[in-house]
Amino acid sequence: MYMTVIREYRETDKNAVIDLIRQNTPEYFALEEEADFSNYLDSERELYFVLLLNKEIVGCGGINFTDDKTTGKISWDIIHPQHQGKSLGAQLLKYRIEKIKSINGIQKITVRTSQLAYKFYEKQGFTLKEIRKDYWAKGYDMYSMEYNGH
Repeated sequence: MYMTVIREYRETDKNAVIDLIRQNTPEYFALEEEADFSNYLDSERELYFVLLLNKEIVGCGGINFTDDKTTGKISWDIIHPQHQGKSLGAQLLKYRIEKIKSINGIQKITVRTSQLAYKFYEKQGFTLKEIRKDYWAKGYDMYSMEYNGH
């Protein structure tokens, strides 16, 4: 039996979450995305969470908002490769969806992902809206999706 906890990201978590993106490169992230992620953590983060399994950080993911605060954007979802397929990503995503839904004025929830992960979001109630080839990096297309769940 394992115990999971989701809590807000702390600056002291940075090395652990940077390690998570490294563990998922190049399978899910392009090499150059690590610098973007580091910058996001330092200066673009709005709400960011870590998922702990038996007190160890094994996942992370955030929420950002459009300037008019009508759209909640799921951002930078990362789960350690050894813990993928255990519903931890779904647990972290559902937590954030509920958090977004509790905020007044939010009209939609979106995510921008790649061809490598969009099926996961589809299973969680997101619908594909747009594809942009080589958007994140060569071979990493952007899949824009919108949440249709309840």
